[in-house]
Amino acid sequence: MAVLAVGGFVLPAAISAQSSAPHKKTSSSSATKKSSSGTKRTANSTKGSKGRSKKVKGQAAPAPERITEVQEALARNGAYEGIPSGKWDDSSAEAMKKFQSAHGLTPTGKFDARTLQKLGLGSGTAGLGAPTPPPNAAANRLLSPRVQREEEKNEPE
Repeated sequence: MAVLAVGGFVLPAAISAQSSAPHKKTSSSSATKKSSSGTKRTANSTKGSKGRSKKVKGQAAPAPERITEVQEALARNGAYEGIPSGKWDDSSAEAMKKFQSAHGLTPTGKFDARTLQKLGLGSGTAGLGAPTPPPNAAANRLLSPRVQREEEKNEPE
């Protein structure tokens, strides 16, 4: 057996030849690796993805009670014919489109803030934009000190 001296270490020549040879990497997507727990997994699997739940985007569907309120309001305005059921079906959507068209709104057939406001079921400020703070010192506490000084300079005396 041949011996090779590298730095301060003495290695057998067969081991040093293996360690100095370039390694080939496989680019196959089905290559397997052993994880620290000793189980095999594929190269394209991701660790920890099983325990995460996806966040639901958008608004949840209205409760049946809320749908009943909307159907009753549409019936009071003459747009909905039938008994309010609490289920949003094609006749409810058509009634909503009819109401929206009659009141100058975009006829989508869906709930929105402006439509609910016109039906008397929404907020008085729904869909009108972000509220603006009153021009007083209490509202200015959220502004930076520099902006507060500039506003004090511009106030009438």
